[in-house]
Amino acid sequence: MDQIKVEKLLINYKTLEKFKRFKEYGNQELSMLEDLQSNIVENDSESPFYGIYIGNNLIARMSLYKVTAKYDAYFEPPQDYLELWKLEVLPDYRGQEYGKALVDFAKSYQLPIKTNPRINSHSFWEKMGFQKAKYDMERDLGANPLIWMPEGVQEKE
Repeated sequence: MDQIKVEKLLINYKTLEKFKRFKEYGNQELSMLEDLQSNIVENDSESPFYGIYIGNNLIARMSLYKVTAKYDAYFEPPQDYLELWKLEVLPDYRGQEYGKALVDFAKSYQLPIKTNPRINSHSFWEKMGFQKAKYDMERDLGANPLIWMPEGVQEKE
């Protein structure tokens, strides 16, 4: 298999149109579409979306947000970390390392990562080196976050 290339996705109508092919297409993209309709966004706008293309087809995507150390309730020492949302690979391309490529891209920042896994995805995240965060009712609000930590980082007690 050729080298898989992850790229930052532009926030524009064309990208949002491609998102409609994904099962997890939802409120976040719809609100982006509304923003675009009321105020045209240039292609160089800061985008939290990353994806993998085959030809002109977007076949895998994820949202990756940086959370500042000020709000770190997961890691020791407190630091900036990444929150990974909406990792999704189109059905015809699953099992071909595209999801792994997106996670590896996120890990390349060498910051801790937190994610809230979708139903039936725990085994994928475990293969990617994520572990269950110790549940904190106030912090997690019913979610069951998984975390990944680079060397030198520990889970906050």
